[in-house]
Amino acid sequence: MTTDTLKEQTVRLHTSRAPDTQARRWQVEAIEALFDLPFADLLHRAQTVHREHHNPQEIELATLLSVKTGGCPEDCGYCPQSVHHDTGVAAAKLMDVEAVRTAVRAARSAGATRFCMGAAWRAPKDRDVAAVAELVRVVKAEGLEACATLGMLDEGHAEQLRDAGLDFYNHNLDSDPGFYGDIISTRDYQDRLDTLQRVRGAGVKVCCGGIVGMGESRRQRAGLVAQLANLTPDYPESVPINHLVKVAGTPLADQPDLDPFEFVRTIAVARITMPRAKVRLSAGRQQMGEAVQALCFLAGANSIFYGDKLLTTGNPDVDADRALLARLGLRARQG
Repeated sequence: MTTDTLKEQTVRLHTSRAPDTQARRWQVEAIEALFDLPFADLLHRAQTVHREHHNPQEIELATLLSVKTGGCPEDCGYCPQSVHHDTGVAAAKLMDVEAVRTAVRAARSAGATRFCMGAAWRAPKDRDVAAVAELVRVVKAEGLEACATLGMLDEGHAEQLRDAGLDFYNHNLDSDPGFYGDIISTRDYQDRLDTLQRVRGAGVKVCCGGIVGMGESRRQRAGLVAQLANLTPDYPESVPINHLVKVAGTPLADQPDLDPFEFVRTIAVARITMPRAKVRLSAGRQQMGEAVQALCFLAGANSIFYGDKLLTTGNPDVDADRALLARLGLRARQG
């Protein structure tokens, strides 16, 4: 029996049907077996799944704006907005309505269909949620999908944002549970799961992914995907896969580079295990180069953050993205 046949058997053995919830429940061993497939075989499988559920020529364009930057009390090892790290990012107050409206209109004019707002809070207070709800109404009035990432939510907050028109709430798991404590000490993994449950309970769609390249093993990357794919009652509608952006002053600034093919493998595995989700090629695109981005699209990524800046780090500019998509025969998803 060949090694490849054994891997395929492992995938089948550790993938089970779960009636009334998701079509599949993925075990870490099965996901690790996917990672271990020959590169071409893995991409072929991912592209096959992708074409079954999505138009392979369409890419969702989402714009991300930091509406409240810096001063976060969390100690996430990758984040330049943490007060624990000396990165030169100054704390700023929440942006006002008109400034956000200007940014939303610019994103819409550039072709974005989703507008994501990030605020550097551990957990917003009631008054913060009320203020962000006003910003959500601005986004919806301009005809874009609205997404927010504000940290942990207390009871009632998700409902308040939903009533303002919020379409998606982003709250990344970041890593698998076993690696989480190596990166963050100011909150528990369960805190993140509790917020996701509140979002689901309010009827808001979930945007949830993670970061790779932080020093985790392949098995730990498989563990992250397993956590995402097995969320209840279903996996996230949007799955951002971030490549660590190494920022001077953060504990991970000197982390060795991840093999780019390993990142592409992560995209492919996310696509196979979460077939209906938008898999977003997120932070780190600027450092990847066009060839690696093209492989990620082949592996099933069908969403990108669009615009020259993410929360505090750089991103390919709009013209460069338009040119790359045109060269690849890809087009922006409409509506």
